[in-house]
Amino acid sequence: MTDCLVIGGGLIGMLTARELRLAGATVRLVERGTTGQEASWAGGGILSPLYPWRYLEPVTALARWSQQAYSGLSNELASETGIDPQWTKSGLLMLDSLVPFRVSEKAIAQAWAGEVGARLDVVETGAILESEPGLSTPPQEALWMPEVAQIRNPRLLNALKVNLPALGVTVEEHIEITGFVVRNDRLEGIETSCGRITAGKVVVAAGAWSSRLLAGLGYSLDVAPVRGQMILFRARPGVVSRIVLNQGRYLVPRRDGRVLAGSTLEYVGFDKTTTQEALAELSRAAIAMVPTLADYEIERHWAGLRPGSPCGVPYIGEHPRVQGLYVNAGHFRNGVVLGPASARLLADILLGRQPVLDPAPYAL
Repeated sequence: MTDCLVIGGGLIGMLTARELRLAGATVRLVERGTTGQEASWAGGGILSPLYPWRYLEPVTALARWSQQAYSGLSNELASETGIDPQWTKSGLLMLDSLVPFRVSEKAIAQAWAGEVGARLDVVETGAILESEPGLSTPPQEALWMPEVAQIRNPRLLNALKVNLPALGVTVEEHIEITGFVVRNDRLEGIETSCGRITAGKVVVAAGAWSSRLLAGLGYSLDVAPVRGQMILFRARPGVVSRIVLNQGRYLVPRRDGRVLAGSTLEYVGFDKTTTQEALAELSRAAIAMVPTLADYEIERHWAGLRPGSPCGVPYIGEHPRVQGLYVNAGHFRNGVVLGPASARLLADILLGRQPVLDPAPYAL
């Protein structure tokens, strides 16, 4: 019998499986489709929440822990698999300056940065244009976080797909979960399209689909799909060199010059259809920030389903009614940046280790 069974082959599921395997557990991961093809692949790979001071402390705690771990994780995966996830310290330039209620966002951001030990600078127009000369009309001042990095998330997922089997994790795709086997409030396994699978402990890390899976167990997990659409410009290196954020829209420059532009926030259920309206709006917003992007073709347009949760705080911990069943889901827009810390914390809880962070804020 497998020690730990992980349901879900996205970034959270794969990182969780890796943590459990590195701790010595036998691990089996099952995925309803193809590993690494849902929200984890569709995101921008920014290793920071957007406007990070707007989030609750539990999100900040996970993000800060992960940010310290990502460079090492990327190097390990590159060395072990030959696939470089391209961790890059691009920095995050935020052109917005105000929030409602007539309160200066600059003051809020600076206070937050002082509390958590994050570097945040206020830069004026000349410095903005010197650092990012392709910008349209920059504001008089902007907020700059030079320590913020990015990861090329499709490459990260591909590296994990190679790494997990090499570590001894059994990975099975196209396995549909049809139910849970529970006896006396204790989980004994799961029912699947390929038969019953027994396991000592089970982790549900199925992103936006987690609530559906758990619906029959007497607990309503408040996680719902939120569609996000993005586009990719086939630009040349240097057109954009920093992550740029303005009025909720962002640009992410990759090492090869391509520029991601995102993203929408749509409550349309489990619909991953792309729309011409979103394409036009994302293109308009991107070109408004950097006009020369109009000279480059839009290479791709896609959508993913984020696992939306209240205030963006994920659920990490044991099911309140079923012993041996754990959840790691509901990361909303920050699954990539919160992933390493979430996986470590879930493994700590499941294995009875001293947790790296206080688990209470994430309890179901």
